[in-house]
Amino acid sequence: MLEQIRNSKKSVGLKQSLKAIQNDEVNLCILARDAEERITKRIKELCEKKSIEIAYADDMKKLGKACNIDVGAAVVCILK
Repeated sequence: MLEQIRNSKKSVGLKQSLKAIQNDEVNLCILARDAEERITKRIKELCEKKSIEIAYADDMKKLGKACNIDVGAAVVCILK
């Protein structure tokens, strides 16, 4: 899955991902298992409402690294 993230168009982070989901631009949403529930709750609810598949990464650090950023990422969306 991490290789798919590297090779795909994506949105990284809460604000960008929420915007992409609301604009129906998302095929898959990936959440870090160690992300705070207050951050992921809105994303989960919106994905369920829009019937977007949710996958999970082991932790924020690995998810951020897969996106070529130096910090952790709570959420990444693979775009259509």
